[in-house]
Amino acid sequence: MKQIILQFKEYLTGSIWRKRILFSLLGALGGYAYYYYVGCHSGTCPISGNPFISTLYGAGIGLVLTIGEGRAKAQ
Repeated sequence: MKQIILQFKEYLTGSIWRKRILFSLLGALGGYAYYYYVGCHSGTCPISGNPFISTLYGAGIGLVLTIGEGRAKAQ
């Protein structure tokens, strides 16, 4: 298990784009899970009423979490 964690950390430190894509995919998965488990089924909720919007919103949140990462390493 420790080896898997070390390999995952090594994979993420290779490129900022890998990390951004991974976090975006995880965010999209989280957004869809939010729609599926918590979502508003009447359709009146702007984010959780539509699976496409909640998935895109989750992907956007995942991307935002990695934006400051590239600038911190450059300095």
